[in-house]
Amino acid sequence: MPNASHHDIPTGKLTRCQVCGSERLELVIDLGHQPLCDSLPSKAQLDGPETSYPLRQVWCRDCSLSQIDYVVPPEVVFHPEYPYRSGITKELAVYQDAFVQDAVADLALKPDQLVVDIGSNDGTLLSGFKRRGMRVLGIEPTNIARIAREQGIDTLQAFFDEETARKVVETHGHAKVATATNVFAHVAQLGSFIRGLERLLAPDGVFILENHYLLDVIEGGQFDTIYHEHLRTYSLKSIVKLFEFFDFTCVDARRVSRYGGNIRVYVAKGKGRPVKPALAELLKAEDDFGLSRPECYEAFRARAEKVKRDLLELALDCNRKGLSFVGNSCPGRCSTLLNYVGIDRTLMPYICEQPTSLKLGLHLPGKQIPIVDNERLIREQPDYVVLLAWHYGQPIAEQLRARGLKSKLVMPLPEVRILPD
Repeated sequence: MPNASHHDIPTGKLTRCQVCGSERLELVIDLGHQPLCDSLPSKAQLDGPETSYPLRQVWCRDCSLSQIDYVVPPEVVFHPEYPYRSGITKELAVYQDAFVQDAVADLALKPDQLVVDIGSNDGTLLSGFKRRGMRVLGIEPTNIARIAREQGIDTLQAFFDEETARKVVETHGHAKVATATNVFAHVAQLGSFIRGLERLLAPDGVFILENHYLLDVIEGGQFDTIYHEHLRTYSLKSIVKLFEFFDFTCVDARRVSRYGGNIRVYVAKGKGRPVKPALAELLKAEDDFGLSRPECYEAFRARAEKVKRDLLELALDCNRKGLSFVGNSCPGRCSTLLNYVGIDRTLMPYICEQPTSLKLGLHLPGKQIPIVDNERLIREQPDYVVLLAWHYGQPIAEQLRARGLKSKLVMPLPEVRILPD
């Protein structure tokens, strides 16, 4: 087994598994060179150059981790003006409060215990813990930290590593719980991150991670979850293998609904902790599905290629017929989708976002499609609207219909289909 130092991965091309160090990597899908999905150009930047990077997904034959094979420096990916806010999406805010309820019940958390959220964004998750009497601290590298502090959530603007953990312990004490939701797959310096957790957590502390789940991604054909922020798409097998290198035990795991299918794993500090039966059950489900077999990934790639053909043909057909074809919502994943499919502003003249979005007035990376207020949908009633946040497609469709939208609504994934009126 390679030394655990291989978890602190370099930038640039990768030739080894980020978890187990194996060189037995196989291609899942090549999505071409793509820009960073959350580096959205302003109007003034459209005439300048735009950097793109290889976007290929591979999987490890030894531990079944799926990962991209090119790493962009984290300070470039998660730049200070990073435009994502979790609190403005109603469905996500409700989901995160349910996450808090589960954590409080599962771990019998008590008032005044310290909860630290790593990659805390605008503090939406921590606000749920705070309402229930816990002490909270967010750690967020981007300027969204200011918004969290304005909301009353104590937030340190920094990347999380061993030094950050040392500072937190000095100022706040050890944490009973550390959380990382849709963050743990983004971390390049995994070794430093986990050693930071070892320092941060109390002896009975627990780390709760939640990320896109490889089984759901492959089963649902979700190739749009692949972008440069997502260095890894975890199987449970790969998570268990990862924490074997450190002073932790994976004690519980479950599939949850966020983002079209996530995995939530409870990782207790210390070796040999009691493990719940759900862990073995989910590991068996992965094996039964075939996550360790190459034909599983070949079928996934074929589905992605079919979506590419079908969505592009629909866009071209609308263009030939003079029908308007626009997008609604601009999650990071839609950058992968539209750049891979090849839909630009001549085929999709705009993408709509809610009026509180930090992306309004900016443009989709690569294809330069303008992002506008979604009030425009109601005013213009375009012929076709593609629900780019398709993982929330049903509630979004209901909201748009309630507002009076009469357009045909297109779900791009897991296969291209037009919703019934």
